[in-house]
This record gives sequence, C-alpha cells and structure tokens, in this order.
Amino acid sequence: MDEARIKVYGSATEITVAANAAGLREPAERPIGLAAPELRGGCHEHLEGGVNLEDGSVSLILARDDEL
Repeated sequence: MDEARIKVYGSATEITVAANAAGLREPAERPIGLAAPELRGGCHEHLEGGVNLEDGSVSLILARDDEL
C-alpha cells in the first residue's frame, strides 16, 4: 500500500482535503475513533502540515462536540 499523503488547503468559505487513496482512508478512520462510546465531547485530534499532512497544508482539527 502507498504511504498516506494528504494536503489541506482552502479559503474562508471552502476547505479542500486532497489525498491519495491511502491518504483518504486515514482521516476517514479518525472520526470513528473519536465516536467511541467511552470518549466524551472535547476529545480531538490535530493534523499538522509537515507532520501528518503534506508541507504547506493548513492545520486540521477533528473534534467531538456532544453539544451539536
């Protein structure tokens, strides 16, 4: 399987998550973990440019908010 490659970019009105096939699977699986019944609102994960996103990406935070 290819290495996950993900780039996040956008404007004030639109965000794009562009990725190869492996890269699309990775962020799709993260919300499943955040939805685990033993977790509560306030749990979140950070995806950062140069760390788990391609260089030049804007940061992406996936957050569980049980008030929504």
